[in-house]
Amino acid sequence: MKNEQIDRLLRSAAHADEDAPAEMPFGFDTRVVAQWRDGTPTTNGVMQLLRRVAVCSIAVIVISTIAAVREMNQSREIRESLTNEFAIADSAIQDEF
Repeated sequence: MKNEQIDRLLRSAAHADEDAPAEMPFGFDTRVVAQWRDGTPTTNGVMQLLRRVAVCSIAVIVISTIAAVREMNQSREIRESLTNEFAIADSAIQDEF
């Protein structure tokens, strides 16, 4: 029975026109234009993924910058306090002599 179905399929394929034009389905162009005017995205989500990656990257950069500036300010305060302590000790030693 399978041979009969295969033979029928092959006979149909032999009688098919080889010059069949490749055309868009009916109404395809109007649907595309309607989606374009509507603003509906026609991509498969690549642009959304890129936007999410960009937003996450910007958030990481901003948080890292804030943390680095805060750390620099803290180290500057520590350095200034140590400088003051050394200056106080130095002046105390000079006053002794």
